[in-house]
Amino acid sequence: QVQLVESGGGSVQAGGSLRLSCAASGYTYSTYCMGWFRQAPGKEREGVAVIDSDGSSSYTDSVKGRFTISQDNAKNTLYLQMHSLKPEDTAMYYCAAHSGSWCYARLADFDYWGQGTQVTVSS
Repeated sequence: QVQLVESGGGSVQAGGSLRLSCAASGYTYSTYCMGWFRQAPGKEREGVAVIDSDGSSSYTDSVKGRFTISQDNAKNTLYLQMHSLKPEDTAMYYCAAHSGSWCYARLADFDYWGQGTQVTVSS
């Protein structure tokens, strides 16, 4: 049974940093496409960043240069390092995974989701 458990969310002031973690279990982690998504109140869930089994990553334009997605295959853990946080980054952040050979930030591709961790950035 695939399980994804996020942690590391919290409240910070604008310009601050947070690191989110996602502990994965129940599957061969290193063969999956992993991603971070976020959903702000009243808005649709959107892709933030994805990383494939080879370590190649991509980001949505609004976080490029500020966020870094990474993974530790030995620990079956996905990370999202966030710097220079802005109030518009406030959202529930979700970790997600799928076993396909492609890796794009498309919600419909992802089969497994965590419960989310809240990030709140105040101005």
